[in-house]
Amino acid sequence: MTPIQLYTYQTPNGHKASIMLEEISLPYDVHVVDIEKGEQTAPAFLALNPNNKIPVIVDPDAGWTVVESGAILFYLAERSGELKPRPGREADNTLTWMLFQAAHVGPTLGQLWNYKIFADEKIPYVINRFERESARMFRVLDGELAKRPYLVGDRYGLADIMTWPWIQAAVGRIGLALDATPNLARWHAGIAERPAVRRGLKVPVLPPAQP
Repeated sequence: MTPIQLYTYQTPNGHKASIMLEEISLPYDVHVVDIEKGEQTAPAFLALNPNNKIPVIVDPDAGWTVVESGAILFYLAERSGELKPRPGREADNTLTWMLFQAAHVGPTLGQLWNYKIFADEKIPYVINRFERESARMFRVLDGELAKRPYLVGDRYGLADIMTWPWIQAAVGRIGLALDATPNLARWHAGIAERPAVRRGLKVPVLPPAQP
């Protein structure tokens, strides 16, 4: 099999794709798209994804390019036959919780990250608003994880891979705590121990910062 070509950067969305590739053990090559330098707007990258977002994968054997992290996870599950949701309720619930991440978890935490960490002007109203919404989403996830080990049933799957990198960023980069959501904390800690997750978090390896 010709390696999958992964275009990515050190972000939660990028880590979804690299963790998935590590979990399913498909060969892949990494292309760093330095979004801090604006490389996502270069013509060569826009030819792959006109929405100028990472990650992107190219499957040379299929002649196919896939964008959007959720679509990439579904494609790789189908391509490899690994981590595919079982037809019926599991597939429906997988789609539900992946869309919950795409519509709520990622956008809310992304806005909080921006306004709390990166913005030159720290606006308390805005930060508090997104912190409250983040806490609400954590409670939603905690309630579901009180019922079962993973977001969809009793086995690790695509919804977990879709969501975990953003919870990791919330804890490790944004400074949020999971003390009030013990089931979410248990889920987060357990997935963090997976060898494929640890490997995926290291992708891509970035060059040392210039002095």
